[in-house]
Amino acid sequence: MTPSALRVGLIGYGYAGKTFHAPLIAGVPGLVLAAVASRDAARVHADWPQAEVLADPQALLRRADLDLVVIASPNDSHFPLARAALAEGRHVVVDKPFTLTLAEARELGALARARGRVLAVFHNRRWDGDFLTLRELVERGTLGRIAHLESAFDRFRPTVRARWRESAAPGAGLWFDLGPHLLDQALQLFGWPDSIRLDAATLRDGGLADDWFQALLTWPQRRAVLRASMLAAAPAPRFAVHGTGGSWLKWGLDPQEDALKAGARPSWPPPAGWGVDANESRLTRPAGEALQSEPWPLQRGCQGAFYAALRDALRGQGANPVPPEQAIAVMALIELGQRSAREGRTLEAGRMPGLAEPAEKR
Repeated sequence: MTPSALRVGLIGYGYAGKTFHAPLIAGVPGLVLAAVASRDAARVHADWPQAEVLADPQALLRRADLDLVVIASPNDSHFPLARAALAEGRHVVVDKPFTLTLAEARELGALARARGRVLAVFHNRRWDGDFLTLRELVERGTLGRIAHLESAFDRFRPTVRARWRESAAPGAGLWFDLGPHLLDQALQLFGWPDSIRLDAATLRDGGLADDWFQALLTWPQRRAVLRASMLAAAPAPRFAVHGTGGSWLKWGLDPQEDALKAGARPSWPPPAGWGVDANESRLTRPAGEALQSEPWPLQRGCQGAFYAALRDALRGQGANPVPPEQAIAVMALIELGQRSAREGRTLEAGRMPGLAEPAEKR
């Protein structure tokens, strides 16, 4: 018997909702984009004429026919909307960053556990082809013991745009926008660090939020430098990884975001050609007394895997692709990084945070 489709409600049809969530949801068999909360019904219906559009997110949350609510609205709305959706008994996906504070993240995790609901956070960059390639290199020990990782997300956008991500609003700026991606990838590779030091700055003319950052994470015998800039016309390598057995460098960004921006609607499993990254990737290793450098094949990216795995988890057939505990760890480093930048010093990371106890057990 074919399982019935899971009905999905999407809150927010700005950049994240339109570019990532709607097409990836619609591409996964077994998921149906049934409703969208947006003040621009014409914009939604131009792309998804079958979806019901509601101007009020609360009206969407009250709909009893939705199995899953996806929150892709501005960052400062993530916590109240996710809390309300869980209170209504819905499974929930929250776009990154999970929340604005560690306390909010832990509260949502505890609420989901108490209600027996699946709560996932959209750390979609785990399914970029270059990161999948790096993860395989690390797991296979191809580079030996990793000593130094540099992970950079560079763009050239010298003009400040009138949008909430670049405003002075809570949760705006690059540390909240790209920091979660880079931190999550570092945690997936190496686990919880010993310390963090963040330098964040506003470098563009007329800038209102941080548009450059550099974070240093430390482990015993390992360092990771995570960077992002809005003023990099000639970007550095996306990844530069150095170990006792060699180095791997990769240039350019994963192509999935640009394809989705251009209107692509990938099915699942992804079609041939989807997520193929033509950017340069090189592995350098010892060859006798010399060093040998060679092109290294990149895996295909597959961000739709997040929603395919989530569908299976909701059917009881697999694990949550990004459970709250993992997103809570990212938020702990986001918050600790903010404090490091304010105080201008390196801060010990301490123990990795866990879920808060449900309110009824306190």
